[in-house]
Amino acid sequence: MAVASKTSRLVRFGVFEVDLKDGELRKNGSKVRLQDQPFQILALLLGRPGEVVTREELRNRLWPADTFVDFDHSLNAAIRRLRDALGDAAENPRFVETVARRGYRFLAPVDGIPSRTQPEVAEAAGPKNWLTIGIVAVAAASVIAAIAFLAVRRTPTAIALRESSLRRITANPAEAPILNGAISPDGKYLTYADKTGFYLRQIATGEVHPVPLPAGFNARPASWFPDGTHLVAIWVAAPNDPPGLWNVSIIGGAPRKLTEDATSPAVSPDGSQIAFLKARSASQEIWMMQSDGGNPRRIRAGDGDPVGPPAWSPDGKRIIYAIGKYHGGKQAVEAVVESIDLATGQTQTVLSVPGLGSSIAWTADNKLLFTVAERPPSQDDSNLWKVDVDPKTGKATGSPVRLTSDPGFVSGLTLTADGKCLAFFKHAFQPDVYVAALDSGSAHIGTRTRLTLDERQDFPFSWTPDSKEVLFSSDRDGTFHIFRQAIDRATPELLAGGNEQLVTPRLTPDRSTILYMITPKFDQSTNEVRIMRMPLAGGPPQLVLKDTAINNHQCAVLPATLCLFSEIKQHAIRFFRFNPADGTSEEMPRLRRKDENYYSFNWSLSPDGTTIAMSNNATDDRAPALRLISLTDYRERLLPVPGWALLNNIDWSSDGKSIWVSAATAQDVSALLNVTLTGRVRTTLKDDKMKIGWAIQSPDGKRLALWQASGTSNIWMLENF
Repeated sequence: MAVASKTSRLVRFGVFEVDLKDGELRKNGSKVRLQDQPFQILALLLGRPGEVVTREELRNRLWPADTFVDFDHSLNAAIRRLRDALGDAAENPRFVETVARRGYRFLAPVDGIPSRTQPEVAEAAGPKNWLTIGIVAVAAASVIAAIAFLAVRRTPTAIALRESSLRRITANPAEAPILNGAISPDGKYLTYADKTGFYLRQIATGEVHPVPLPAGFNARPASWFPDGTHLVAIWVAAPNDPPGLWNVSIIGGAPRKLTEDATSPAVSPDGSQIAFLKARSASQEIWMMQSDGGNPRRIRAGDGDPVGPPAWSPDGKRIIYAIGKYHGGKQAVEAVVESIDLATGQTQTVLSVPGLGSSIAWTADNKLLFTVAERPPSQDDSNLWKVDVDPKTGKATGSPVRLTSDPGFVSGLTLTADGKCLAFFKHAFQPDVYVAALDSGSAHIGTRTRLTLDERQDFPFSWTPDSKEVLFSSDRDGTFHIFRQAIDRATPELLAGGNEQLVTPRLTPDRSTILYMITPKFDQSTNEVRIMRMPLAGGPPQLVLKDTAINNHQCAVLPATLCLFSEIKQHAIRFFRFNPADGTSEEMPRLRRKDENYYSFNWSLSPDGTTIAMSNNATDDRAPALRLISLTDYRERLLPVPGWALLNNIDWSSDGKSIWVSAATAQDVSALLNVTLTGRVRTTLKDDKMKIGWAIQSPDGKRLALWQASGTSNIWMLENF
């Protein structure tokens, strides 16, 4: 890093001191951890306090013209990390102000401004730095675990970054994200698919050619055969069908079907076998078959815990996979890597690392590659790590080594045959609160307006009684806190903050008091949850009750007075009625349910307190449906929701006559449905660009608060690791 002259190496503002020579930020004399690019931005802003430093200037300074990088996301992430280090907030800045559509300005008085004739701070050499369909959701109806993991936000013991080569291979915009991709065994080609087609890219030259496929065969590449001319692709023939696996030639010819109801294929090193996951198996089964689709057999009978894509050991004797364990009360799935010895069927743990993601790979020289989620305030990111594996025992040895340290969420690892080149997805994912007008008679949604304008995760849960403000959880402070924001305002008001993780703000039956949960942080081993209350008008929070494994709470609306919370333990859900005034509670044993599919534990209480709605997703023996349970006689009835691969989150309409359901197709189309109690299913919103989380209807029925997630998805390549 180039440095300023010794005469002006120290710059002070407020309680902070910046040492430009040593590249350090200190607060009251104590060093504050700050990565290189955020530090460079800070140095540039300090050189021109009160002036606008444009985004273009920052691009030119931090990312030279020959650098291929997702500039907007990388700069936003660097600014976010700088604000986190300074304890600053975009909506109420003390130091770094965003100047809309232009750049940034440093606001505070500065002592010791470096001369502009001094050498500029230059970028240090080194590498640039799981948006998944199923993320661990802080759900409108339930805080649930999904099929892919968003694991504990804590990294292994850090080891210095190696010198390596990292570059982006695709540059698709948010409107056309990469859906799937894989690098060829010889490292010469990348095959990938987006919503426009199926492509083959020559990595050395950048030339891209469409792969000749039959019309309507909108498949996605997943795993190459060793010959480098064929690969296994995933195709969903019709919206109601599960995905199937097909043999596709990149040089032409008709695709050949291998099996139905399968996903996440991995071809063995010798090309003779294919491992895969059963697509609609709630128990997360791993299967194998011959390369021609013959002799399919189950090699792992699941127990309901989420399983990641399988991968092979270099000698083809073991299958490895990441498996998660969901614990009620936690906002994450804790994961380990396991292996199956194909000769004996014996399963063993390979690696246990806090923050482990679902995507793994095993190199030819016996290195295990895996992803680890970053700790707050960088909780939206994950990075690549590696560890040695003993080929005889199949267990990790030594200490993990970090390979990347950059913004974005990493998944979808594929390797060349020699294990020297890795291709992977890097996703940027940002859930925000949107507000839309609603014609309740037709369930028609008007134009959506983005309410939350920050660069963090925002999840709506309720409205104020006058239907003018939305209550939501946000991690804009580094951990989740509770906010309220008027629909005609650009910034929110903090309701409950502090150093703990606060989620799921809802209202008591009289709508005068907020109830919310304090859940364990990602690096805490406990699963104790506290339900708190505080006046909507303001005032100190008070403890209502505490227990382990609480995953959701909700109250009816006056004149009904019922409040419920639920616990998830050992694949079973238990319901308790409770009094928010004194914290007394009692179990409702006739509501106990056991299921291996965590989505079945997604529930919502009707406004009149008479009915619980739960979701039943499609499996081998059942179609997707809503399950209505009467709290009067405990009878159940099903409302079928045909045509959808997955029902995500549910919440009752404000009048109690219908249910809002977020759903998805196997082709990654996200939708918001309105299902009436008579069984009429209306698709009110469909989006193939943004994920739809859920919708909360305002008390007057005139608006919806939705969370939708925007983002990008592209493929990067890492060499010399």
